[in-house]
Amino acid sequence: MTAFAMPRLAECTVTGCSYNPDEACGAFAVTATTDSSCATFIPLDSKGGLSKVVSQVGACQRADCAFIQDLECAAGSVRMGASADAADCLTYQKR
Repeated sequence: MTAFAMPRLAECTVTGCSYNPDEACGAFAVTATTDSSCATFIPLDSKGGLSKVVSQVGACQRADCAFIQDLECAAGSVRMGASADAADCLTYQKR
């Protein structure tokens, strides 16, 4: 079995997420859904996540993205931010 290096989350500008108190996502891994929205987004007043972590893309369900190879994200890094939803993958590019 070969380990797969997941792309790091280079930026998240979503201020209303409990995992993102200082534009430094504290979630160990984020998940993007079939419409590119961040399934890890949690709009609570309490803050959570890990204090020292380099967040990564754990899963992406967007099969039509140019960066998806063998059902895994192969982008060098990923940017998340507000778009159509409260939190979206801004790196998404249609194949």
